[in-house]
Amino acid sequence: MSSSSSSEPSQPSADGRRLRIAAEEAYAPRAVIDEYRRLLDTQGGDAGFRSLWSYYLLNQTAHTGLFRSRITDLGDRRLSDMADLGIDHQVLSLATPGVELFELPLARELAAMTNECIAEACRRHPSKFSGLAAVALQDVEFSVKELRRAVRDLGLKGVIANSHTRGEYLDAPKFEVFWATVAELDVPVYLHPNTPSDGLIGPLLDSGLDGAIFGFGVETGMHLIRIIFSGVFDRYPSLRLVVGHLGEALPFWAFRVDHFHHVQDKTGRYPWRPSLKQPPSHYLKTNIWLTTSGMAWEPAIMFARQVVGADRVMYAMDYPFQVSSSEVEVHESLPIGEDEKETLLDTAARRVFGLGPEPSPWSQPREGE
Repeated sequence: MSSSSSSEPSQPSADGRRLRIAAEEAYAPRAVIDEYRRLLDTQGGDAGFRSLWSYYLLNQTAHTGLFRSRITDLGDRRLSDMADLGIDHQVLSLATPGVELFELPLARELAAMTNECIAEACRRHPSKFSGLAAVALQDVEFSVKELRRAVRDLGLKGVIANSHTRGEYLDAPKFEVFWATVAELDVPVYLHPNTPSDGLIGPLLDSGLDGAIFGFGVETGMHLIRIIFSGVFDRYPSLRLVVGHLGEALPFWAFRVDHFHHVQDKTGRYPWRPSLKQPPSHYLKTNIWLTTSGMAWEPAIMFARQVVGADRVMYAMDYPFQVSSSEVEVHESLPIGEDEKETLLDTAARRVFGLGPEPSPWSQPREGE
């Protein structure tokens, strides 16, 4: 049994309500933050990294100071915030852009250290934290080995991919062994946003749209559709991929993507692209789960649930980049039944990440219990 395999949400919450599991909650060890600062001081990393992290690390404001205290904490600070916000359990993952912008062997060392830190937090607070493994995808062989260790030995529940790796995307042939390993281990991949690569960022950076306001969605939505069009879900039908921000707009584009995929296939416009067994939207409904991170807005949540299925949308806050109890209230006020709220806030995450037994707190006791 893995050393943190007991990490799972407790049942029920202290006040008797349904549990709330937040599925995209960021953490970075101080050593990673220190290396980010070193890169900023030497104008290292790409333009998107410098734009995003110079705000959080170089600005001396109350907001950025509080952010820095939160991002590196896996103890009292975070637990206190969770209690104040009404969050019972966080699925922890390394903040974007992860370690992929560092040179080797530093990237390997920081990925392994991050996994040790997250696993230790899960051991200390098993009812409060579960974790996803950090890898260094610029070294695919290392990443596969570290993912095996993180899942089998440390008890982590999946892997975080902070989108592109120095401008490379996960549909590239070099990453096939990564997908094969994920499928073998039967754990999910969380495709988390990154700022656009240097080859994509120009017009977004020029207009101040490179980060969360729009650039994340442009970059990660494109990455997600590239993954779908690569045929990876046909090759590994059991793959589970989780993406935030309600799918980076792909549910809205699903009809049009399906239509032109069919047209292009029929006309042979892109003969080098694999032929999919199903329309692209099929994989949104079978292999991909969405979280509501950063999208606490009823119309968008309801639409996404309608497109991909209510059981494929789960709650996330995006702590500490977004910290607001009002976002929890939006989810609790959705015009859906109690069973559906339970799926959104609790059981969908349990199923995808393997967080613990069902039924959840609001289910009726089984006969004999």
